[in-house]
Amino acid sequence: MGVIASIFFGFVPMFFFAAFVYWLDQYEKEPRLLLGLVFFWGAVIAAAGAFLINTLFGIGVYGVTGSETAADLTTSTLIAPFVEESLKGFAVVLVFWFVRNEFDSILDGIVYASVTALGFAATENAYYIYSYGYANNGWGGLVSMIIVRVILVGWQHPFYTSFTGIGLSIARLNRSWAVKIIAPLAGLSLAIFTHAFHNLMASVLSGPAILVGFGLDWTGWLAMFIFILVLINREKNWMVQYLRDEVPLGTINSTQYRTASSALRIFVAQFSALMQGQPGTTSRFYQLCAELSHKKRELATLGDESGNGKTIEKLRSEISRLSSSAFSG
Repeated sequence: MGVIASIFFGFVPMFFFAAFVYWLDQYEKEPRLLLGLVFFWGAVIAAAGAFLINTLFGIGVYGVTGSETAADLTTSTLIAPFVEESLKGFAVVLVFWFVRNEFDSILDGIVYASVTALGFAATENAYYIYSYGYANNGWGGLVSMIIVRVILVGWQHPFYTSFTGIGLSIARLNRSWAVKIIAPLAGLSLAIFTHAFHNLMASVLSGPAILVGFGLDWTGWLAMFIFILVLINREKNWMVQYLRDEVPLGTINSTQYRTASSALRIFVAQFSALMQGQPGTTSRFYQLCAELSHKKRELATLGDESGNGKTIEKLRSEISRLSSSAFSG
């Protein structure tokens, strides 16, 4: 039962965390299949790879120093941050490289990075809850470890890896080749640094002083959350700006324009459609409106990169087709 409980409390809270991240992306939602794949990457490929590499390096350091303390400190502060952030970040790189049309904003980079990291956290949490909780102190130890891993440091991995997603997003949305090279490296470096700093604090602080570490963690998470709220508001402004001229063009009507520019109105429209048994068309309609605003912004800032002009015309055509069936908030 201890193993089952550890897996349950390792994974289920991270599913809810991932759902919250998905919900935060108010306007242009990322494909759930793609998010499921990056979660799987984090939970299986990145977690297994990190466990193997960290273990091998830890054994190597112990073999050289003969000190278990030195091996643990070196692994946690130098090796693990680099290995884990690189493996998690690689999933975001794959999305960036192969599905770049879904990489339309900085918020997208944060979403893909966070969901990947939550997959990694799910597996790591299950391991910690069992190995350092249940195996050491039974059910009491299991509960204590759940409190630490899920409540006190539950957002640590998404926070670190978000910097990698931000760096890749900046590269994706910039014409400068210098920025395209420097931004991802800077993002990964920040991910590694914040991860290493957390691990160092966890290693050297003890007793009441460990609250300082938790305070720093939560301060960083709060700052990232505020940044995300700023990004959400910016996407709202893009909707207002880039969909305005679609009304005289006849792509959407004025009521649909007001709805598409408000996350609350979109929710009301989707709920109304659900009550009428027609949720799919309305959700698809406002998703396409968001995609249209993003592509028009990309055309304005990046030019006809990746055929933005043709994509815009295709989006307009499908939006016009769905317009008469879409509910308004």
